[in-house]
Amino acid sequence: MSKDFFKKQTISSRIKANIVAEYFPQYCRILLKRKQHEIRYLDLFSGPGKYEDGNLSTPLLIAQSCANDPLLKEKVRLLFNDNKYSEQLKANFESKFGKNAFALEPRFGNKTVGEDEEILKYLTTDFTKNGKNLYPTLLFFDPWGYKGINTLVLAKFLEGWGNEIFLFVNTKRIHAAIENDKFEDLMLALFPTSIDNIRKDRKYKASVQERLNLIIENLADEFKKAVKRGPVYSSAFKFQEEDSKTTSHFIIHFTKHSKGYELVKQVYYNYDNIGASLDKDGSYTFDAKAMDYNNGFWDFGEENVFDLSTMLIGAYKGRTITAKKLFEEHHPRTKYCGSHYAKTLRWMVEQGTIKSKYTDDINHKVSVLITDECIIEFNS
Repeated sequence: MSKDFFKKQTISSRIKANIVAEYFPQYCRILLKRKQHEIRYLDLFSGPGKYEDGNLSTPLLIAQSCANDPLLKEKVRLLFNDNKYSEQLKANFESKFGKNAFALEPRFGNKTVGEDEEILKYLTTDFTKNGKNLYPTLLFFDPWGYKGINTLVLAKFLEGWGNEIFLFVNTKRIHAAIENDKFEDLMLALFPTSIDNIRKDRKYKASVQERLNLIIENLADEFKKAVKRGPVYSSAFKFQEEDSKTTSHFIIHFTKHSKGYELVKQVYYNYDNIGASLDKDGSYTFDAKAMDYNNGFWDFGEENVFDLSTMLIGAYKGRTITAKKLFEEHHPRTKYCGSHYAKTLRWMVEQGTIKSKYTDDINHKVSVLITDECIIEFNS
C-alpha cells in the first residue's frame, strides 16, 4: 500500500466506504427479525479508520452507524484487524467513541492475513450450535490488490447462516497477474478451478472491459461452486478510474439469501451515478469523472427501464399479480433492484402495457408501489 494512501480520501474510496456502511445496519435489522445474541462485523484490512484530511474510512463509519442505533450498540461486536494500523485505529476509535460506547467490546488485531493461523481457523470454523449460527457476520475483505484472497477459505466462511462478504478487488492487477508465472500460487488461490479456462477464454475477448468482466464472472462462479449450503447470490459494483476511462476496482457482495441480494442492489443503485446498463454490463458503476458537483451525482439512464420492461412482459404477459409478489419472484434472477422495478412498472403504466390499481383505498401519488396492495394487470 502506498504510504500516501491515507493522506486524502478519493471520491471512489468514499463511495466504497459508504456502500458498506449503509448496508451493514440494514443487514443487522434483517437478522434481528429473529432473536440474535450477537452480530459481528469483521474487517481484516481496516486501516487507521480515518484519513489525514479528516474523512472517516469504513471502520469508523460502521462504528458510527452502530453507535447511532440503540439496538445495534447492544448487539453488534466490531472486529478489526490491520498488521500496520491496528494501534492507530484503536486510538482513533476511542477518541471518537470512548472506551465503553458498545455493550460488546470491539477488538483490534494486528495479524497478517494469509500468514496467521488464527485468522484462517476463525474463517473456517463453524459456529453453529443447536442449528443456529451464534455469530452471523458481515466480512469486509479489502486487501491492497488481491494478495490474501483465498476463495475456498472465504467460501467456507460464507456457508455459515447469515454470513455475508463484501470483497474489494483490484481487477487491473489481477488482469496483469494472470499471465505472469510469478503469481501462479496467488491466482490459484483466487481461481482454484477456473484459472486455465480464464487464460484461454480471455484471448477471445476483444476489449479490456470484456476481460475484466470475465474475471468477475469466474470469481463469482468459484464461490457458487465452493459453497455447499444453499444458493449463492453475487452482485458487483464497478469503479471507473478517476483519471482515465478504464475500470480499476470492483466490490463484490456475496450472500446466500435473496433478502441480502435485494438490499445490496438497492444500496448499489443509490451510488450508481451513470445509470449503468445492467443487461449489457452486469455491474452497477461509479465514475468519478461523471460527478456533477453543482447538482449532485445521480443522473440515471433509461436503458434499464426498457430492458426490464421487455423481460417483465415476457414473463407475465396476460397475468394479474401484486407488485410485491412480482418483485420477490423476479428480482433474484436479475441484477435489478427495487427502484428499477418501481420506475419500470410506472413507465409501463404510462405506456399502456400494464394497468395498476390499489386495494387499500388510499389516494397514492404514484401509479405503482412495490406492495401487496398494488395490483398489476399485464395486457394479453
